[in-house]
Amino acid sequence: MKVILDSLSRSGIDFDLFDRVRVEPTDVSFADAISFARSSNYDAYLAVGGGSVIDTCKAANLYASKPDAEFLDYVNAPIGKGLPVSHQLKPLIAVPTTAGTGSETTGVAVFDYEPLKAKTGIANRALRPTLGVVDPLFTLYMPERVAANSGFDVLCHALESYTAIPYQERTPCPTDPKLRPAYQGSNPISDIWSLVALRAVAKYMKRSVFDSTDKEARIAMHLASSYAGIGFGNAGVHLCHGLSYAVAGQVKDYKAVGYNVDHPIIPHGLSVVVSAPAVFKFTSAMCPERHIEAAEILGADVRNVKRDDAGLVLSDVLTKFMYDLGVDNGLTSLGFTKDDIPSLVKATLPQDRVLKLSPRPQSEEDLTNLYENSMTLF
Repeated sequence: MKVILDSLSRSGIDFDLFDRVRVEPTDVSFADAISFARSSNYDAYLAVGGGSVIDTCKAANLYASKPDAEFLDYVNAPIGKGLPVSHQLKPLIAVPTTAGTGSETTGVAVFDYEPLKAKTGIANRALRPTLGVVDPLFTLYMPERVAANSGFDVLCHALESYTAIPYQERTPCPTDPKLRPAYQGSNPISDIWSLVALRAVAKYMKRSVFDSTDKEARIAMHLASSYAGIGFGNAGVHLCHGLSYAVAGQVKDYKAVGYNVDHPIIPHGLSVVVSAPAVFKFTSAMCPERHIEAAEILGADVRNVKRDDAGLVLSDVLTKFMYDLGVDNGLTSLGFTKDDIPSLVKATLPQDRVLKLSPRPQSEEDLTNLYENSMTLF
C-alpha cells in the first residue's frame, strides 16, 4: 500500500483511504464501505488488495452512485431483489495482490449475508472494473496458505466454468436484455480462458505455493487468476461455489493459518475446493469428455479411461493434488459434523444463481449427499 499511496501523492492526486475492509466481507462490512463512499462525491475508486478488497469497492461504487438505492435492491435473488443496474458507475481501477479471485475481471461482488449465514453476491456487468492492473510482483508477499487457498479458487473457477451447463441449454431466456444474467454457461470463448488457466494451475501452482521466491510460478498463477476470471466471468461457476457459500457462512471457530484476522474464517478458496472431488463425481455423467480432459491436464493417465469412469478419475487426481498442497481433510477438519448438513443444505438452496449452472440438476437429497461425501477427503 505504501507504494500505491506514495505514487498517488507524487502525482498530486487527492484521495481518501478506506482501510476497514473485512477479510471475507459481510453485508455489515459492505454497508460500512458504502456509507464511506456516499460521504463524498468521489471521481473514481482504486481497489488494492485481494478479492475482499475489490468486491467491497465494487459494492461501494455501485451504491454510492445510486444514493437512494437500498442494499437488497441489487443483491442476487431470491435473497435480494436482483434489480438490473441502470445507472452509471464511477471508474474503478483494481490492483489484485492475490492470485485467486480474478475479481479484477468480473462483474461480481460476493459477501456473507449474516441473517442467513450464507454467502451471496451482486452480479452485474456494470460492476466490472474499468481497468485491472495485474502486477505479479505484488503476489510475492503472499504467505504459503494464502497462496494455496487463492490457487484453489483459480482451480475451481477453471473447472466449474469449463464443465458448466452449455450456454445454449441455459433456461429460461430473459424477457429483456437488461435481465440477462452475468453468467451464461460454458461457451467457446470461456472454454479458451478456462483451459489456459487450468494448464497453468497444473504446471505452476505447487511451485508457487511452496516457493514464494519462484517468480515464474507466481507470475503464471497471477495471470491464471485473471484468465480464469475472464472464463468464469462469462460462463459462471456451479456446485463447488454453491456449496461453499454455506460452508464459509456457517464457520464456527476455524482459524485459517496465514490470515491476519481477529475472527474465524474459512478462506473462500478452501471452502470451494473442499467439495470438488465429490462435485465432479456427481457432474461427470453430463459431460464426461470434459471431465476426462480436465483430469488429463491435472496429470492423470486417461489412455484407458471409459466415459463412465470420468468422474472417478477427475475426483482421484483432484484429491491427490489437494493432498500434495496440504489442504485440510474435508469439512470435518473445518469444524463441521454430519449434524450440520441440514443447515448447510438449507443455506445452499437459495444459491440459484450458481446451482442452475451445474450441468446436472440437483435435488435436496443430492446436496445432502455432496456434503456427506465431503466430510473427509483422504
